[in-house]
Amino acid sequence: MAADTATTGPKSGRLSRNLGFRDLVVYGLLFIAPMAPVGIFGTLDARSHGAVALVYLCATAAMALTAFSYAQMVQVAPQAGSVFAYARKGLGEGAGMIAGWMAMLDYLLIPAVAYLFSGIALNALVPEVSRWVWTALAVVVTTALNLWGVRAAARVGFAVLALELAVLLVFVGAAVTVLVQDGAQRGWLSPLTGDGSAGFSPAAVVGAVSVAVLSYLGFDAIASFAEEVTGGSARVARAVLFCLGLTGLLFVVQTYLAALLMPVPAAELAADPARQGSSFYDAVDASVGGWLHDLIAVSKAVGAAFAALAGQAAAGRLLFAMAREGRLPRVLARTSGGTPRGALLVAAAVTLVAAVWAARRADGLERLVSVVDIGALTAFVLLHTAVVGWFVVRRRAGRPVFWRHVAVPVLGAGVSLAIIAGAAPSARVVGAVWLLLGLLVLALQRRRRAPA
Repeated sequence: MAADTATTGPKSGRLSRNLGFRDLVVYGLLFIAPMAPVGIFGTLDARSHGAVALVYLCATAAMALTAFSYAQMVQVAPQAGSVFAYARKGLGEGAGMIAGWMAMLDYLLIPAVAYLFSGIALNALVPEVSRWVWTALAVVVTTALNLWGVRAAARVGFAVLALELAVLLVFVGAAVTVLVQDGAQRGWLSPLTGDGSAGFSPAAVVGAVSVAVLSYLGFDAIASFAEEVTGGSARVARAVLFCLGLTGLLFVVQTYLAALLMPVPAAELAADPARQGSSFYDAVDASVGGWLHDLIAVSKAVGAAFAALAGQAAAGRLLFAMAREGRLPRVLARTSGGTPRGALLVAAAVTLVAAVWAARRADGLERLVSVVDIGALTAFVLLHTAVVGWFVVRRRAGRPVFWRHVAVPVLGAGVSLAIIAGAAPSARVVGAVWLLLGLLVLALQRRRRAPA
């Protein structure tokens, strides 16, 4: 295997090329989690008037726009750092810095949310141990795996992913058996058309889509490993698209079945928000039994920790790439054995502090979740703009193709902006403050470099 990558800067490190297509898909699926809809199923079911499977069909189509832009730009800039590298190519150094800065907010905090999910689930199974202790333990274990090396972490991650997929298959098999024997609680087409309790509403479906797309955040992390994959950037592009398509299929199937098993009408669920968080488990308990509830809970506990592992690895690559270009302290661009250990340790420290802080507060999860998405969505807007900048404005790849280089990125940017507009006010405030800090850092860097 080749162990060489392009680097820049006097203190740049080298990343080892030892990941294959399967490894990329494993990292993407781990980050997203095959059963990601479990936690927000009730919210989406209530918001969409029962058309929860249709919501995920629409959300998959919406995120496919972003995945397609990633597939375009990863072949232009097959480098660690993902959207940071793409915005630099398509829009210039300043835009690249801001894209990386906004993506940092997402990449550093999404793992913290996943660690917290793991701590909450493990605390429910073993309440004698505080959830912040479980959360911290999950950070330590997965950080050790990431420091071991990207290949070793991918192998362990594959085993965990296989477990998650096996649990999902058990759920699908049990749900189909119950539906064949006892019939559905709702109409067979209701997950696509609504359950009739509140009437079908396109506006309600669109509103639910703005929440559902957040289940997909993480597929883009695949692009962060572009310098560590064998077979070229085309393999990364295929992995991004394949991962999104597969998770979209898994999300639609599991929410379709769960909606058919759901004994409570969507309108009743909407009137009682307290029941929404556990509605997936309630449907499983009522139709299959508590044993499947516990099995899914264990799977979610382990899976969340390894989703954080993939997120932490991607965050480390982003910090590494930005440091290599002088946008963060150069020490973070150093590697050991082909692994950016310094960047990984900084990412782990930030997520540890954020996750343990949230785990010790009653409202910690809500506060953390409210800010993690703004960074990713802002970075997505810059990604789509970079496609237009590179292929249309700069024309660095010959004559542009309208649907590929204009229509798709413009639609994708519009979707991301619409989701940002519908985000919670507190999340938009945090995103705006983080953006202003990034602009300040960029201004200071430009002033420092000006004399040179």
